[in-house]
Amino acid sequence: MGNEFGKIKEIGHIMAQHGRDIIIALALVVVGLIVIKWINQGLKRGLSKLTLSHARASVVRNIICLIILAIVAIMASIEVGLPPRPVLQILTIITLAAAGVIAVFRPLIPTLPFKVGNTVKAGELLGVVEATTVLNTRLRTFDGKTVFVPNRKILNEDIINYHFTPSRRFTVKVNIKYDQDLMKAKQVLETIMIEDPRVLAKPRPVVYLMSLEKGYMELQGRGWVKNVKAFIVTRELLEKTKLRFDHEGIVLAVPQLQVHYSRENTDHPFK
Repeated sequence: MGNEFGKIKEIGHIMAQHGRDIIIALALVVVGLIVIKWINQGLKRGLSKLTLSHARASVVRNIICLIILAIVAIMASIEVGLPPRPVLQILTIITLAAAGVIAVFRPLIPTLPFKVGNTVKAGELLGVVEATTVLNTRLRTFDGKTVFVPNRKILNEDIINYHFTPSRRFTVKVNIKYDQDLMKAKQVLETIMIEDPRVLAKPRPVVYLMSLEKGYMELQGRGWVKNVKAFIVTRELLEKTKLRFDHEGIVLAVPQLQVHYSRENTDHPFK
């Protein structure tokens, strides 16, 4: 019991002598960690605009944050009363060693080809990335399901990241009968795409005649749109095309199957 009171008394004596310094050191650490978090987020946004690869950008970001953390640790140690020169030497060695390890080994560690908020397709799953951990990725599908996918499985799948580039090409497919005015149909479909403000002006939307082999003329309108709007724009353009074609008197074709019957086969068992 006496030993416990002695320890408490010793702690009280230390706090009386160095309590203010310890509190200031803890405050420096807390503020430093908050600043590092802000800087890390700012570096993510800034480096994403450069031509650096994801792995290199991550290495640069980690090394900068590590150096700032070392500076914070040095300031806190000096505030507590530790001799500055040995602290500086030890933390410098640790920082350089850690930075070297990060620079050498970080690019060799497999990274996920997306980040939180991206719309991705992994195998048969299509959804928005809500969170990532070391073990799995949480996807929210467009029908409201939450799926936890092991990262080892994702790294073995073909991944489509719809946010990796700012824009993507869309296609509007329509089929018209052979007796319809081909040039008029192409002009109407092109006008529909150009009039939509969500369709990018460059590259310019174009319409192609894709096939004459299926019993109808197959047209494809192609243009470019921002990734986040691709799905809804394509569906709305298809609806606009149907309504405009009806208004212009352009008849859409319905797929048909033609069956030819011949009685020339004398080997038929029922003839």
